[in-house]
Amino acid sequence: MAVKERQKILFGQILLEKKLVTEDQIKEALDVQKINGKALGDILIDLGHTSNNLIMKMLSDYLGMEIIDYYDVDFKPEVLDKIPSSIAQLYRVIPIAFEGNTITVAQQDPLEIQQIDDLRFLLKYDVKPVLVEKGKIANAIDKYYPGRHESVDGILDKFQRDRTWLQDVDNREIIEIENLKELANEAPIKSFVNIILLQAIIDKASDIHFEAFENEFRVRCRIDGVLHKKIPVPVHFANGIISRIKVMANMNISERRLPQDGRILLTIRGHAVDIRISTLPTSYGESVVMRLLDKDSVSLDMNRLGMTHNDLDTVKRLMHKPNGIILVTGPTGSGKTTTLYACLNHVNVTGMKIITTEDPVEYDIEGIMQIQVKPEIGVTFANCLKSILRQDPDIILVGEIRDLETLEIAVQASLTGHLVLSTLHTNDAPLTITRLINMGVKPYLITASLIAVINQRLVRKICANCKEEYVPDKTTINELNIPDSELQDKSFYIGKGCNNCNHTGYKGRMAILETMIINDKICSHIIKQSSTETLRKAARNNGMLTLLESGLHAVYNGLTTLEEVVRETSVN
Repeated sequence: MAVKERQKILFGQILLEKKLVTEDQIKEALDVQKINGKALGDILIDLGHTSNNLIMKMLSDYLGMEIIDYYDVDFKPEVLDKIPSSIAQLYRVIPIAFEGNTITVAQQDPLEIQQIDDLRFLLKYDVKPVLVEKGKIANAIDKYYPGRHESVDGILDKFQRDRTWLQDVDNREIIEIENLKELANEAPIKSFVNIILLQAIIDKASDIHFEAFENEFRVRCRIDGVLHKKIPVPVHFANGIISRIKVMANMNISERRLPQDGRILLTIRGHAVDIRISTLPTSYGESVVMRLLDKDSVSLDMNRLGMTHNDLDTVKRLMHKPNGIILVTGPTGSGKTTTLYACLNHVNVTGMKIITTEDPVEYDIEGIMQIQVKPEIGVTFANCLKSILRQDPDIILVGEIRDLETLEIAVQASLTGHLVLSTLHTNDAPLTITRLINMGVKPYLITASLIAVINQRLVRKICANCKEEYVPDKTTINELNIPDSELQDKSFYIGKGCNNCNHTGYKGRMAILETMIINDKICSHIIKQSSTETLRKAARNNGMLTLLESGLHAVYNGLTTLEEVVRETSVN
């Protein structure tokens, strides 16, 4: 077959053409694929319909590629260095040999023919593809490129040195709409976006921001809740990069005056990643934010959320209540949804029926019925909740309580024997009561339904690799109003910065909680509509730790820093 055919070949089609499998066997394998998501060839082998040797021979004949025995390959460092780790990880290729100006590579997916052209451009070599057993390639990549990756800076430098292409873009003072798609598909643009995505996944970023300014096109990644600026990208890259993202997300590439939302589903470095795209017109072009939902990087195990033992025991006990409302509150990005997912995962057993209504459904949890809200067709939180109640659930998750109608239905659901979980945007737990009353719910209904409010923040954890003891700045201690008596015999730690944490001193995040349990004393204050401050005092007398106190416990345990507690608790 001519390798210059620029499209991914349908694997099942080839197998049928070669009469290696039947249509019924392909159909059976596709049904299995819908369940486990494995590659079609692997499923056919597992089902006993074909063998790996037959598939390799078929691909060799069909693509005109030589089959290489993995055990005969001598992986030399000088050959491995010909392909940067980021490219090897992104394209799932391993270099086999190098001679003259030709590099021989094995692809994990040899049917991705377009990759060979991408590699020729990126590497500036002639690229000869060969066939090696698929599983062996994955093992070799993990073995010879363990965690190593070239920075975006290096990739950008390569693009900058390619003066012919760069000059061509520099001359495009006005880019016509019909040229945007062509620009989006240029190899440097495609490769640059791919490398940005790869590095963001490796760095466990939650968001990538592409921001257009008068003399700068800025790329920033949010890592552990903090934006980090990457190398400034030349302004003339802006249109191509944004157009490329729109093409990937199936968005309207010609619409640059209105905000748009899109979605990209792809696999990067072996991870299934769901990417939500938002574009926004600004004075100097479009701003794009990519929210990365990497299912492999988020733990839905309650024991791994970083809660203290007391908080963990309290939340687990609440999740076994037969009915009532549990609200998790905090600002955007404080981990509310992840905490709720982990809670559902904890109680997700055969004897329970759990239904969620979300906007959007961020992570799929096996055994739980999840509903995507679509307001444009009338599928709102309130309407979903009404229908969910007719499905005989035990536990209901409402992604967010946004209006009185949704709140009232949630209250009624809790009063009729359901445990209802949801989120609300408030700054602390006691303030939530005031917010509910202001939304229009009668105080007696709040006392009858609400069982707990969990206010949450995320603080960055000190990097264990470069953690060291230090003496905190007096200004920070004064800002937190910590009495000297409390500081006696306390040790404080900080991360000095290392390669493991990108020289930030922090690696990962943990939750600090302010949990207000609704007891009789709190109920009496709710009925009387007492002030938020009165509610706060009553909750503290009931054993509630404030966010500040919860944060300080984490500091004293050597898990985070005083600076992080100051940043997240907004102490005045």
